Parts: sequence; C-alpha cells; structure tokens
Amino acid sequence: MKSKKQFSFISVFALAINVFLTSCGGVPEEKSSSSVDEPVFSVDEVLEMVAKENDITRTLYTSAIVGKGKLQGMKFDEDWRKDDVEAGPLPALFLRGIATSIQKSPVPLGLYLGSDFPVNAANKFVGKQAELFEKIKVSQKPEFFYEEDTKLHTAMFADLASAAACVTCHNDHKQSPKTDWKLGDVMGATTWQYPKDSLSYKETVAILDSYAKGTIDTYKEYLSEVEAFINSEKPEIGNKWPQEGKYLPTAEVFLDSVRKLTSYETMKKLIVVK
Repeated sequence: MKSKKQFSFISVFALAINVFLTSCGGVPEEKSSSSVDEPVFSVDEVLEMVAKENDITRTLYTSAIVGKGKLQGMKFDEDWRKDDVEAGPLPALFLRGIATSIQKSPVPLGLYLGSDFPVNAANKFVGKQAELFEKIKVSQKPEFFYEEDTKLHTAMFADLASAAACVTCHNDHKQSPKTDWKLGDVMGATTWQYPKDSLSYKETVAILDSYAKGTIDTYKEYLSEVEAFINSEKPEIGNKWPQEGKYLPTAEVFLDSVRKLTSYETMKKLIVVK
C-alpha cells in the first residue's frame, strides 16, 4: 500500500524544534548555511542518538505489532518476502530492512545486528567485537572504538530481550543455538559505523532522516505484503493497532507513534548551543 504523503524526518524535526523553542521563550536567530556545515557533534554522540531512536522504534514494532499481532492470529516469518509466505517480518528482519534502506541512501551509515548466539550463523561476533560484546553483556553499556581495518568509527549497543515476542521466537526457532532466553537478557548488540569522527548539524539530521526513512520503507513493504495476501485473512489497515483486534496502523500512524516516543530526547540534543 503506497501513501500519497511523503515522510521527512528533517521537516518533522524542523517543525518540532520550532514549537519547542517557541514554548521555551523564543526562537534564536537563524544559523547561517556555513554554521550548519561546521562540526558540532562527535560521532559517538550521533551514533548514540540514532541508536536510541532504533531502540524505541524496534521495541514498539516488536511489542505492539509482532507481540500483539500474534495474539490476533497474525503471522511473522523469516521468509516473509517469499511469494508463498503470507507473513510479516520478525523484529531482526525489520532491522535488516532498515539497514538495507540506509545502505541505499547517500548517508555512509552502517548498521547490523550481531550476537554470540545468533539464529543466523553469519551474524556471530568475532574478533574485537566478540571481546567487547562480553563486556556489554555485563555492563549493558555501549562500547565505542575505531576499526583500523575498515577505517570506521564503530559503536555497539546492547540489544535486550525487551518483549515476550523476542524471547518466544528465539527459544522456539529450530536454528537457535540457545533456547533459554529470558526477558531482559542481552541477546545481541546493534553495531553502527560511520567514517568521520565529527559531524555537522546538517550531517547529523541526515543520519536521523535516513534511519526514519528506513523504518517507513520497511513498514510500508510489510503493509504491501499484507495487501497481497490471498489465503490469509487481511488485517484492516487504518488508525487501529493489533491490541484492538485484527488491525494494523497505517505508515502515517506508525510513524506518528515513533515520533512521539523518540523526538523529545533527540530534540534536546539537537538544539543544544555549542
């Protein structure tokens, strides 16, 4: 299902920041074009911003779409893109869809999910990342480092079993090397990479925009799959969520919920005057 509306995280933030500043007592003078191109954020700060957006977005999708959807009889499968499979993407594959969309964008941001007990053996951490992941499992704090081989600044963030759907899926999966996951376990880590050590305001917003676009691209692809169902009952797509019945929110409604959950914390970082 294609929406006539165009989504722009940049325009959303521009409007939201203006409203936020106005409510706080006024909008500062507009920055010159040269100032928005000057480095103002470290790469670690920016990767933390986008990682936070990702945590909230994935938790919403996992709990409100996958978890509640399964209770309504909706199916989610690792082969969801195959013609003979009428299902939606599992949370890890939703993330992969976002990563693929980002990869196709002009923004040089890398994203992937790894683990020491992955369902897909190709996602197993090795080398330095495997060592750092052992620390992350204990501290649940991010690890930042520079990879000499790839010349990329890298950040790893704990990926927690934040919803029952995560635990059930991994414990029941026939290829899972671990079947005793519990809520709250560190199941893996999302890894983000970027080639520069500092970014301008414009580059920072471009990263956030590319992530938001990846989210909507993937969610729209899921809705398109639903529209093409032949042998399965199609959930009604509109303003309602699976917790209310066999419903799915539109891309607009899903994005609006993501924005409400993520925008304030990110805005506070973006509007800090350096």
